[in-house]
Amino acid sequence: MAVAMVTGASRGLGRALAGELAARGWDLVLGARGERALEETARAARAAGVRVRAVAGDVSSQAHRAALVAAARELGGLDLLVNNAGVLGAEPLVPLAVHPLDGLREAFEVNVVGPLGLLQETLPLLRAAEAGAVLNISSDAAVVAYETWGAYGATKAAGDLMSAVLAVEEPGLRVWWADPGSMRTRMMAAAEPEEDLAGLPSPEEVAPVLLRLVAEWLPGGRYTAGGLAAAGGAGAVR
Repeated sequence: MAVAMVTGASRGLGRALAGELAARGWDLVLGARGERALEETARAARAAGVRVRAVAGDVSSQAHRAALVAAARELGGLDLLVNNAGVLGAEPLVPLAVHPLDGLREAFEVNVVGPLGLLQETLPLLRAAEAGAVLNISSDAAVVAYETWGAYGATKAAGDLMSAVLAVEEPGLRVWWADPGSMRTRMMAAAEPEEDLAGLPSPEEVAPVLLRLVAEWLPGGRYTAGGLAAAGGAGAVR
């Protein structure tokens, strides 16, 4: 049975992706900071009849990353790494002129350094898989200059570039970096608390769209959820 690792799986898109993968028969290694919420995600996934290992911790911690890899080995390997965990760096978001530098450092540690570290540690398992793949969750803030989104967007732009380079350096893997678009999540509410999120899709609506990348084994590249939905799964958006 295929094994997927999902970070930031305690809520939002990570939880929705975990649930969707479990429904499709994937065994799971789940990571997140919030132990209680993470266990709720794991319990729901186990109800689908799959094996689940839940490992609470921060992806910026090497010890946590090692524990995730050990859990994957217990399940027999790793076929898909989903780097979803992320932080804003400031809540609510603020202009670059007043953005706290400590928050920027934390955002780069969690959004860039942690995912790269996890990738490095999972590469032997992904290379050994029959069809190893990496899905890095991006943002339109990586490519559009939205006011107050500069610091967070910088981390996502860095993630996009690393994903593109990884695709070149690891041709045996399928590498996707995907922008889910704005969603009705706690993170979005924290970013812009004055915004009305009622009209935005839920993570549960977006997760199946993103997982078309895996189900249809689309070419590596940058995608958007909107583009995937409109194009029926065809066409990377560079």
